[in-house]
Amino acid sequence: MSLRDPIFAQFSVGALNFHNKRSGMENRMIQTLYHVPEYKEELIYTAVCRFMEDLNIKEDIRPGMKVVIKPNLIIAKGPELPATTHPLVIRAVAQWLKEQGVSNITLAESSGGPYNGEYMKNIYRACGMKQLEPDLKLNMDFSARTVNCREGFANHSFHIITPILEADYVINICKLKTHAMTGYSGGIKNLFGTIPGLEKPQMHYRWPNLKDFSRMLLELAQTLAPQLTIIDAVDAMEGNGPTGGTSHPLHLLLAARDFYTQDYFAAGLMGLDPMKIEMIRQAVEASLAKPDEIRLVGDPLPQDLTPFQVPDTKKLDFSSSLPGFLQKPFLFFAGRILKSYPQLNRELCVGCGKCAESCPAHVITIEKSSRGGFSLHSLAARMRPQRQPSICEPAQKKAHFKRKGCISCFCCQEMCPLKAISVKKAL
Repeated sequence: MSLRDPIFAQFSVGALNFHNKRSGMENRMIQTLYHVPEYKEELIYTAVCRFMEDLNIKEDIRPGMKVVIKPNLIIAKGPELPATTHPLVIRAVAQWLKEQGVSNITLAESSGGPYNGEYMKNIYRACGMKQLEPDLKLNMDFSARTVNCREGFANHSFHIITPILEADYVINICKLKTHAMTGYSGGIKNLFGTIPGLEKPQMHYRWPNLKDFSRMLLELAQTLAPQLTIIDAVDAMEGNGPTGGTSHPLHLLLAARDFYTQDYFAAGLMGLDPMKIEMIRQAVEASLAKPDEIRLVGDPLPQDLTPFQVPDTKKLDFSSSLPGFLQKPFLFFAGRILKSYPQLNRELCVGCGKCAESCPAHVITIEKSSRGGFSLHSLAARMRPQRQPSICEPAQKKAHFKRKGCISCFCCQEMCPLKAISVKKAL
């Protein structure tokens, strides 16, 4: 992919000339992009200092203010897996803030499991966040509050983790990834992690349709309105994101005040069509994202970008290749006959229960029985001789899925630590 790629053709000619803040442009529309070849503290810190200056963030900051950093810590995996925000990016931001006289810096996140001390301590440890102390505080306040939404929103209120609501300034630091449900995960989607713990699956259940779920994400984003969003794309994730994909490094850090337009731009860097990502399309139609006004600052766009592999859920959706007048009837048919479902690899499943815990429709159980559900052994696995457990050996538990009631949100796939859940069509 290059500057001549169609995805960048819509940007004005001026947008593809790199500017600095002295050009008189609004800081709001600046999208910064800096090349960071690897996760090294000095390289990341240099990039952070440069985009903080480009965006004139120093004018926002004052000593004594409460700053909350909202990372992506979706799962208890080390930073070598490109599923979570790398701790060195967070450290560089905290270091810059301290140099501006800010001492009250808190890292706050609600990951994919329960929102309590025991669970989050393990998340902090596994994701490398403990090493950030004492540069910042790891949130240990696991309360949440209800905040009302503006009139006209489908959501009248949201339940939000307390540190976000108490902050004077929120810095949203996400990880660039594909996503099984939404197709793309960046700044907008990262704010879903402000809803406490297992209340997130309930939001999936309330809004099972992608269009409605995307609208919810945009209403949440407008309600929270973080002041700065940074995308960690030094290493990014392709394929079955947000947790089961593989590495696709871009060697980039992106930063912007306008995270809606930033998501549009970042999706293009991945080789995705932003207007086929439902939440981004809605953001453009609502004039939240303004791709025609993008002004790029920093390093030139890389000339050797390669398209990201999309999730299996998206590979199975070929409706976009149909003529426009056929897409709606096809989607009506496909939603009932060709619906995607999670499929369990029983040999990888250890019965940990993360899938059942995260299932908003409660159609997953952990059982000792080797039968039931719609995620079955392959024929070869069934034909292999099975070792009989001894009398003293407990039967191994496995996840069992019920097709009836499944809303195909793929929260189970997202939270499985062993990548034991894949995607399968009903037919």
